[in-house]
Amino acid sequence: MELYFLGTGAGMPSKERNVTAVALTLYDERGTMWLFDCGEGTQHQILRSPLKASRLEFIFITHLHGDHVYGLPGLLTSRSNQGGTTPLTLFGPPGLEAMLEPVLRYSQAHLSYELLYREVGEGVVFQDDRFEIQCSKLDHRIDSYGYRIVEKDKPGKLDAAKLHTQGIPPGPLFGKIKRGETVALPDGTVIDGKSFIGPPVPGKKIVILGDTRKCEAAVSLSSDADVLVHEATFDSSLDELAQMYYHSTAKDAAQTAKRAGAKSLILTHISSRYQEDEAARLLSEAQQLFPATWIAKDHWSFSIS
Repeated sequence: MELYFLGTGAGMPSKERNVTAVALTLYDERGTMWLFDCGEGTQHQILRSPLKASRLEFIFITHLHGDHVYGLPGLLTSRSNQGGTTPLTLFGPPGLEAMLEPVLRYSQAHLSYELLYREVGEGVVFQDDRFEIQCSKLDHRIDSYGYRIVEKDKPGKLDAAKLHTQGIPPGPLFGKIKRGETVALPDGTVIDGKSFIGPPVPGKKIVILGDTRKCEAAVSLSSDADVLVHEATFDSSLDELAQMYYHSTAKDAAQTAKRAGAKSLILTHISSRYQEDEAARLLSEAQQLFPATWIAKDHWSFSIS
């Protein structure tokens, strides 16, 4: 499981940063990837990355500002040309389908796959046997959401050493024991398979927020997250500007991560005023409050081990 940052800029592209898009690769877990936001030029960024648009399963849109959605028409049509045939689901705020469908219709876009829309609101927006995705509304000029991806706990590992001490050799019985079944051994001894399985392995929790001012909803959604991806459009000297435009400073992001008990924080959505080494100010500001902070740049990845 890995986060791959395709665009890390705010508002408009710059020479160093394209606008917002981040992929969560789930190749080992389900052979797919999920995309969070799709700013203009995202399909170009994918071409310059190891990612494949044909692997896309879900796209989650945080809000409908252009720097988060203008890349959708191009990416959706390119996915057809690149061999994408499996269904693709778009999750997003009310208005996403109404905004996108006329563009696809009037441009006579041909999609070789089924495109599905799922309108999000507060609460659980997706769940299967491996993942649950929760959604909360944040504090922005328009409806903006954050997504919490929760990997469900995995079964504990089979304690082969304990089986060996009981004189149980490797073989077909191991499979039944690993499933926690009650098993009768050749000598007539009956054992409970559950007693040979370790504790469940906790699943990962990843939180990706849309644009927002500092707010309680962000803290609650990010509770105990393994990774929190948070916008940091400005440094704290521009706090009034951040408040005016409903954005966060790097200090705001660090305070949210600290209050939420997150394990790591990644800053993104960086204003174009922070060119070259200027972005280091944002990182330093956040690390003073929350040391386990990184600042994303385009084509940078973060492994969630």
